[in-house]
Parts: sequence; structure tokens; C-alpha cells
Amino acid sequence: MSDTAGVSEPSTCGGCGTGVEDRPATWSLQVSERGRQWLCERCTRDNLRSIEGKLDEAWW
Repeated sequence: MSDTAGVSEPSTCGGCGTGVEDRPATWSLQVSERGRQWLCERCTRDNLRSIEGKLDEAWW
């Protein structure tokens, strides 16, 4: 199964831990040394500059 937005599978936000049954299209996929993590809309918005600047997660 591919990791596409809106897929009906349980997901947990790697930032705040929010869990959902059906991942909304507004969530983003973060790929790092720790692997693939989904970020909820709020965590994505709160950390957008750090994500786009590719800062290490320790900084955000």
C-alpha cells in the first residue's frame, strides 16, 4: 500500500501524537533518519519554516 493522502488507515502525528482513523489530505509526510512520519496540519503549520529549511528536528 502506498502512502498517499486520504488513505483509510490509522495514522499518528509524529509531532504531537494526535491519532486519526482516516488520515486527512492536509497531513504531510516527513522523511528523516528516523524513518517516515506523518505530521498533522497543526504541527506542519507550526513548523513549516523549519521543515522547508530542512532543519534537524532537535531545533523544532
